[in-house]
Amino acid sequence: MSDKNKIGAKVKLVRENRKLSVEEVAERSGLNAAQISSIEDGSLVPNLTPLIKIARVLGVRLGTFMDDDENLGPVVTRATDKKEVTRFSDRGNAVSSDLDFYTLAQNKAGRHMDPFIIDIFPTSQEEVKLSTHEGEEFIYVLEGEVEIIYGKETYELKKGDSIYYESIVAHHVHSHNTNAKILAVVYTPA
Repeated sequence: MSDKNKIGAKVKLVRENRKLSVEEVAERSGLNAAQISSIEDGSLVPNLTPLIKIARVLGVRLGTFMDDDENLGPVVTRATDKKEVTRFSDRGNAVSSDLDFYTLAQNKAGRHMDPFIIDIFPTSQEEVKLSTHEGEEFIYVLEGEVEIIYGKETYELKKGDSIYYESIVAHHVHSHNTNAKILAVVYTPA
């Protein structure tokens, strides 16, 4: 398994536990079977949109693919805790990361929100690919500047700015020429 994509094995494990083939998940999610296989074997850095579609087909939260053991009580994440990174890309056939996700509630059982610290790296891609999925997102800029394309509007956010939006509207979050860091809380209905 590639270090680029540590969640592929978890996706495969959940799919196999549901006794579904890659082809069945592809058919139900509207995704390509080869794309799902590439996510599972770690050869590609996944995009969030297909992962959310896969999670819905499998009946789990997006965060399930990043979880280890679940805790019924509160989950405290300390600044000194070792942070596991999950890498994502908004480019097709990506071999490098545009977004590094650090989950803040990794082991919280039954959660409805997934909070993350996300490092955003500038991308050389001229044309961004907007994503849509059910749910809501809240973003707070911790460092740098980010641009959010939301439907036909574009929002420039600086350190200390925030935005809350419906994820069903086509959107994209990226930085321009410098690295940025955001706090993001993603809600995806089960």
